[in-house]
Amino acid sequence: MQRGLFVFLLINLFILILLVRNVSTLLSLLVEDAAADAIHRAELPSPNSSLIEQHPQIIPKIIHQTYKNETIPEVWVNAQQSCIDLHPDYEYILWTDETSREFITAKYPWFLETFDGYKYPIQRADSIRYFVLAHYGGIYIDLDDGCNRRLDPLLTYPAWARRTVPTGISNDAMGSVPQHPFFLRVIELLQQYDRHWLLPYITVMYSTGPLFLSVIWKEYIQDYPSEMSRVRILMPDEYKKYSWSFFTHHTGNSWHGKDAHFIFWMGQHWMFLTFCGFLLAAVVGFCLFWTYGRILLLGAQYRYRYSKVSSIISPSRFSSSPSRRARRIMPILLRRVSFKRDEATETSFELGLRDD
Repeated sequence: MQRGLFVFLLINLFILILLVRNVSTLLSLLVEDAAADAIHRAELPSPNSSLIEQHPQIIPKIIHQTYKNETIPEVWVNAQQSCIDLHPDYEYILWTDETSREFITAKYPWFLETFDGYKYPIQRADSIRYFVLAHYGGIYIDLDDGCNRRLDPLLTYPAWARRTVPTGISNDAMGSVPQHPFFLRVIELLQQYDRHWLLPYITVMYSTGPLFLSVIWKEYIQDYPSEMSRVRILMPDEYKKYSWSFFTHHTGNSWHGKDAHFIFWMGQHWMFLTFCGFLLAAVVGFCLFWTYGRILLLGAQYRYRYSKVSSIISPSRFSSSPSRRARRIMPILLRRVSFKRDEATETSFELGLRDD
């Protein structure tokens, strides 16, 4: 293998390894089923069981929710009221835009600049839920999630979040004891992930939303946390749909725009898009290889023409012309096209030397 071709392949391999390394956590999420940390129905007491009170409850009885102000839309009032009715002994806190900023200013001033700098309001709503869970502990519930049964069994786990589809965990329902190491890590890394991507949906999801939380969680569980630092996962059946499920879900997604619908469409056609991605990568790779070969050819032609005067004095120096040397490292498909004209030029030049 020629040295130039080897260097070209080595550079492309390095770029490929770098790209895979940067998205390795995202790729590993595709095969993560959370089974090792799942909260199974077998370990949960039935909704009306007397065993509920016998389990030690370590998460504070606080329900956190967020909205821009205290006037909650009618579509979510019933969902909110279901939680209040089922938990009269819980403390209920609604975090508005104003109270959220006051909390960050007083307790976490180092984050205030990032908090104010978020482009989308949902990013502030996402981030404040991590901070209040890390600080006070309790359970966070989105306004479009209603309560189907008492949440007391979930108070026995140091931290929990729910499994989402197709992979990872969501941030719309989760609980924690104060100062849990997972949520401390989450709030510490928020600034690092504060980046703007091409689409608003991706920016929100990967800076503060469920994708951000899933990436941190995947990296966190690789450290083999102890039992008290584990994050238990509420599986889909225990989340909603059944009589034993903890929550009901009402239509929300108020911050989703047209780009979100485009992302959802991509998710539904991921196999086709994956095939197109590999095809595009193959085309780009061929174009790069072809360009590389042309650059080598043009360089060889330049050196050959620049040395014509010297060749008249010492013709033996060009017994192997640049065109012939370049031909050996050019792709076979390009040889016939690239060297036909060059060979004609080379032949006429050599005949001129013989006439002299």
